[in-house]
Amino acid sequence: MPRSALTGTRIRERRTLIGLKQAELARAVEISPSYLNLIEHNRRRIAGKLLAEIARELKVEVAQLTRGAEAELLDQLGQAAADLPQAGAELDRSDEFTGRFPGWAALVQAQHRRIQELQDRIEGLSDRLSHDPRLSSAMHEVLSKATAIRSAASILVETEDIDEAWRRRFHRNLHGDSLALAESAQALTSFLDSEDEARAEAGTPWEELELFLESQRFHFPALEEGGAAAAVLAEATELSPPARALARHYLERYRREAGMMPLAQVTAALGAGLPDPARIASELGLPVATVLRRLASAPQLPGQDPVGLVFCDGTGAIAMRKPTNGFLVPRTGHACPLWPVYEALASPGRPVARRLTHSSTAGMPVAAFAVAEPHWPYGAEGPCLSEAWMILLPQPETPRLRAMPVGSACRVCVLADCRARQEPSVMATGL
Repeated sequence: MPRSALTGTRIRERRTLIGLKQAELARAVEISPSYLNLIEHNRRRIAGKLLAEIARELKVEVAQLTRGAEAELLDQLGQAAADLPQAGAELDRSDEFTGRFPGWAALVQAQHRRIQELQDRIEGLSDRLSHDPRLSSAMHEVLSKATAIRSAASILVETEDIDEAWRRRFHRNLHGDSLALAESAQALTSFLDSEDEARAEAGTPWEELELFLESQRFHFPALEEGGAAAAVLAEATELSPPARALARHYLERYRREAGMMPLAQVTAALGAGLPDPARIASELGLPVATVLRRLASAPQLPGQDPVGLVFCDGTGAIAMRKPTNGFLVPRTGHACPLWPVYEALASPGRPVARRLTHSSTAGMPVAAFAVAEPHWPYGAEGPCLSEAWMILLPQPETPRLRAMPVGSACRVCVLADCRARQEPSVMATGL
């Protein structure tokens, strides 16, 4: 039924609402009660002067009688019906429904909006699960450990005459993988909590910068070719003014350092095996920190894991990171005190190289290189401020080379006898 044909229904509903009798309204507008009855049952069309007089007596605008509910409300009801066709909603009577039961119609509208909000949130979380490299890496850690535990347990259960030495080995593996799974799960939970809060709100400028760099995989081809940093920044419309200032500084430095160490030299260094940033810096006459940043800015080479990057200021708080496989880095705050990046802060300008294995990766080693850069923003008479950079290069296991076990942060670390522990671990009592 067209909306204009329901004018009579709206007249009747409005008249009943204000307690006006049909005969009283008919007498006021100088028509017979029988004719008004036909109008109210949509058997006679009404417009012009008569409609205006009726609207005046009912104390409403003419549009409220001819249009009924707002178009937005009707559209929402139509969308709600389309989203759930099996409910069999009478689409041809939606205007009548909003006219007769405006409160219920508004309730349906509000519920449909809420459903849409929840669906959008679910889609956002699903997209993040599929494309967020940090979350993907953390999920991979959890699934890998669970698979390893299930495999070892199956062998122990299904093999009755297993050798005692092998049995003890499987038990050790189960114990180690269980602890690693517990830490990975705790780290994943903390990550989800902090990430969800950070993304729901505006976040810090450093977090905005990190998300922007992640969207570009920390690599900017235009800057590699000498393009202007301003042109790249102009496309980053999602950045707030404080984050834009950080991004401008980062991109301008990226452009300068790309000219100092071209991408061909970077990929050659990574392709030749484990690079020595200090030696490369000496050969090219560059600061070690420049070499670290350039190695981390290279696109991922075929068959190799991405180069991880960690940046912290003089307070030791992690401000920015680029993830790599097999090494969990907390999003904010302080990390494991055994990391070379903190040793570098204690001796600005001196490179620190360490071979590390993360306690949640069951022996997957990384080569870590760190250096702290001193700065004198207030001149020689002012304080010296340091910034530390560390890259992480995943390496295959080599029995001859021992790696130092470290964690992500003391709170979720499984290393029970760590002498550098700063606070009790939630893993201290086990699962």
